[in-house]
Amino acid sequence: MTQSDGRLEQFRKMAEADPTNELAHFSLGKAYLDAGMDDAATLSLTRAIELNPNISKVYQMLASAQTRLGRNDAAMTTLVKGVAIAHQHGDMMPRNEMAKMIRDLGGTPPEFAASQQAAVGEGEVLCHRCGRVGPKIARPPFKGTKGQEIVEKICATCWREWIPMGTKVINELRLPLADPMAQKMYDQHMREFLNLP
Repeated sequence: MTQSDGRLEQFRKMAEADPTNELAHFSLGKAYLDAGMDDAATLSLTRAIELNPNISKVYQMLASAQTRLGRNDAAMTTLVKGVAIAHQHGDMMPRNEMAKMIRDLGGTPPEFAASQQAAVGEGEVLCHRCGRVGPKIARPPFKGTKGQEIVEKICATCWREWIPMGTKVINELRLPLADPMAQKMYDQHMREFLNLP
């Protein structure tokens, strides 16, 4: 079994064990996409969007799979939705990449008026994951810039949702967090779940 096969199997088990685990479907879809299994990637990434329509990167990956399958109309629909989500969340990199994909397919990317963000009061944050203004996390969950970024970009509600999901990632992927590679994998899953670029 190759490392790629092992990753696919891990993520497949995570998605089967909890069909509502958006991170498992996201990770499984990404692994399928990397392996060139575009039909399977389309199914997993579509499910990830059903579970959380706010993660702009998923739209980009889904459109890539659809394009490689020759489903350009479906890809265009996905990209237009994805650009709007990315714009709403201020995710400039996925937004620009999806706009380029729209142009490559012969379309014109949607244009948006200057962003009208909701007013953010004291003790609140415009959350990158849910796209809403919510209460800030009381204190950084980690030391350094990583913890500070989470405080500045993620609401307390979404952070609380990550905690049991993070436990699942550690347990189901059997991550020994003392290992720097396992810590890197954990961080990648966390950033994907929280919709942090």
